[in-house]
Amino acid sequence: MSECCENGACGTIAVDPNIEAMPVRAYLKPFIGLIFLLGGIALDFFDAAFFTPAVALFYFGVLYLAVGKEVLLRAKALVLQGNIYNEFTLMSVATLGAFAIGSYAEGVAVMLFYIIGELFQEHALTRAKQSIQALLSIQVEAVSVVGADGGVTVEHPKEVELGAVIRVKAGEKVALDGTLRSEVATLNTAALTGESKPDTKHKGEHLYAGSINLERPIELKVTAVYNNTKLSKILQLVQEAVAKKAKTELLISRLAKVYTPIVFWLAVALAVLPYPVLGAEYIFADWFERALIFLVISCPCALVISIPLGYFGGIGAASHHGILFKGSNYLDAMTHVNTVVMDKTGTLTQGIFEVHDVITVEGVEQKSLLRLVSALESHSTHPVAKAIVSYAPSSLHAVEVEEISGHGMRGMVEGNEVVVGNAKLLELYGIDYDTAQLTQDKTVIFMAIGGHYVGCITIADTIKEDAVFAVKALHKLPEIDEVMMLSGDKQSVVEGIARTLGIDRAIGDLLPEEKFDIVEQLKAEGKTVAFVGDGINDAPVITLSDVGIAMGGLGSDAAIETADVVIQTDQPSKIATAIAIGKATKRVIWQNITLAFGVKIAVLIAGAFGLATMWEAVIADVGVAVVAIMNSARIGKMRFS
Repeated sequence: MSECCENGACGTIAVDPNIEAMPVRAYLKPFIGLIFLLGGIALDFFDAAFFTPAVALFYFGVLYLAVGKEVLLRAKALVLQGNIYNEFTLMSVATLGAFAIGSYAEGVAVMLFYIIGELFQEHALTRAKQSIQALLSIQVEAVSVVGADGGVTVEHPKEVELGAVIRVKAGEKVALDGTLRSEVATLNTAALTGESKPDTKHKGEHLYAGSINLERPIELKVTAVYNNTKLSKILQLVQEAVAKKAKTELLISRLAKVYTPIVFWLAVALAVLPYPVLGAEYIFADWFERALIFLVISCPCALVISIPLGYFGGIGAASHHGILFKGSNYLDAMTHVNTVVMDKTGTLTQGIFEVHDVITVEGVEQKSLLRLVSALESHSTHPVAKAIVSYAPSSLHAVEVEEISGHGMRGMVEGNEVVVGNAKLLELYGIDYDTAQLTQDKTVIFMAIGGHYVGCITIADTIKEDAVFAVKALHKLPEIDEVMMLSGDKQSVVEGIARTLGIDRAIGDLLPEEKFDIVEQLKAEGKTVAFVGDGINDAPVITLSDVGIAMGGLGSDAAIETADVVIQTDQPSKIATAIAIGKATKRVIWQNITLAFGVKIAVLIAGAFGLATMWEAVIADVGVAVVAIMNSARIGKMRFS
């Protein structure tokens, strides 16, 4: 049975770790009940002499108890707890009332069709849960750990320590995050990213838990314990998402708490208040039947279950596309976004830098300089620093290292003060540099030794394959007024990428706090802003924006933790997909609200004036609930890309 309306409103739908398909026997009882109901109606029609009121009462009474016992017991339990206004009480009062006025078949029909409607609801809810459970089930229970002597032991992933070496056979799932020790690996990452295309990794590259090894046995060195893997964090996000209700969902839940007692007492009033007005013309049975019809149609279950189910379906559909919404409220928020602001590195570009050129002033030996610079940059995790270290590895050690956010690095190497960073860093230390290098369309890293400029390194990043498509897709959305790019890279580089991608406005040479100020100004102008980023320095802006979106594959933990939406595929085109899923979910939700209220109000009025029978009330109530539930469930089958 549904938890719908048990407290006057629908409770949060939780993800059960052991979701199973509904057993066949669950459908058997209502099916048999329907056969006996139709048989009783036929017998009454063809042999009325045998089917006397006493026989009819016995026949339909036994049938009623057989199909409605669980509802009656639930209603009794809730009333004893002081919870009178719930769907079980409404159904019990309405059906017992039908028996009281001699409408036995109608009473059984109300209960039977209500139960059938509940089965539809449970089936749809189970399917929606299973769509997310597919993600939750990709955790591994056993892992092969390679010992120092080469021996292999099988352990639970929770017991594996950082730095351990694990072996993954062909066809097995990767249990923990790690770096590849084997030469090459081909992986299926669809469960994490939604991408069906196999992903090839080479020695030293990072692998994530939940990926499936497709070809040959591989080994990897564990870089994150069980609870800190990307997969564990994703699963936590998915489970937390269901607990966060959207405004529409909260509104309906609050409405149901007020709505249920109001319609209950309106039904009572409809039964008794006409007596003083009509006097001798008042026929209790007629008005009591109208009150029962009023009760049947007034049950708000179609609203309070189909709406959470709709949001649940939206979250599930998004997860299939590699997009994780941390709550249904963010599905709603995505539909209001009119300004999309994106970081450059790691969001629109690959975030994989390569050194293109090293330019030194006269008299400075390039190789010696790079050894000093590389020693300092080895203390940073920034993609630019990694590119320099990869280009010129160094065995020297840096001390007194200081990383200046948005500027660069400073430290002591071999007794020399080394300063490496952008032009702002050299200006901060009052060091003159070659300003002509600022005109380059590549990222320029300036170097200074002992307070004197000694040269620069030019570095280039590659634009992501679907970045152009991503910007075009956003421009096609009528609600998006502007697509912006904010970056700490120099303005000439930023403008070049903006022209290539068709971005409306691009601002470079920004510090993290300056990005924050720009987004704050956009919000002050009344714009609803979605900010997309991946780095630690993007975390404050992601938090500030109306919808914070993090790139979850390459993105930092700080960005992912503070974001409202996580794109596991690192594809910027998923931003438009996320908006489309939010819009589709909202559209379905409001279709359900309009349908439910429209039909219920019409039949309530018709019932109050004696123009609707109990059968029409049953069809209206159960029919609307089934249609709304099926409408919500179809979100998971929609195509968004």
